[in-house]
Parts: sequence; C-alpha cells; structure tokens
Amino acid sequence: MAYNSLKKTVSLSPDEADARIRETLADEGFGILTEIDVQATLRKKLDVETRPYRILGACNPPLAHQALDTEIDIGLLLPCNVVVYEADGGEGSVVAVLDPVEQLGVAGRADLEALARDVRERMSRALEAL
Repeated sequence: MAYNSLKKTVSLSPDEADARIRETLADEGFGILTEIDVQATLRKKLDVETRPYRILGACNPPLAHQALDTEIDIGLLLPCNVVVYEADGGEGSVVAVLDPVEQLGVAGRADLEALARDVRERMSRALEAL
C-alpha cells in the first residue's frame, strides 16, 4: 500500500461494522455525508458479484469549517473516506480510514497540520471503540 491508513479488523458482519463505526464516529463529532455501496453498484453496472464493500464520507462540520477557512480548495480532500468491507475469507470485517495527516498534507499547508492531527486522533478513537 502506497499510503498510510488507520485500519481495524473486527469480528462483526459488514452491516454490524457499518452501524458501529457510524456510532463511534458520531461520538467523535462526525456525521456521514455520503455513502457508496460498491457491491451494489458493481452488481448493477457490471453484473459482477463482489464482497460487501461500502465507502462512507465522514465529516465533522466544525473541523471542516476551520479547514475551509484556512484553505478554500481543501474541499477537494474532504470528506474523510471510511471503508467497511468483508474481511478475506468472510470472517469479520475491516474498517479503514486514510490517515488524515497524509490526506490533508497534500495541501502543503503547515497551518493545517494541527487540524489534521486532531482529525487523526478522533478517527483513531472511533476505530478503537469498535
């Protein structure tokens, strides 16, 4: 993998892991703005079967506002994508997030580093609470 992620494997079904990560993200001030059911999309568009796989677009409005006030084009890097998918072999699920420090670091703005670290800490706590 060429990028850093925060990842946790849990002994929950994908639906259970999805519901649980939504709860733990909410505890950290994040809501889900977007949701892509990759499995359903590939079934519909390509007529192929894949393992359950969802991409959730998580956003913490006060943090997003702060980031946008600092760099208007930061919206290109928002929201924080969280993936939930069935683990290899169908035993449990994986929940992963692109490391926000790396994600927001693309902007090359030192004044966003503290914000990115805050987001990473919140995402880490949400994953740990699974």
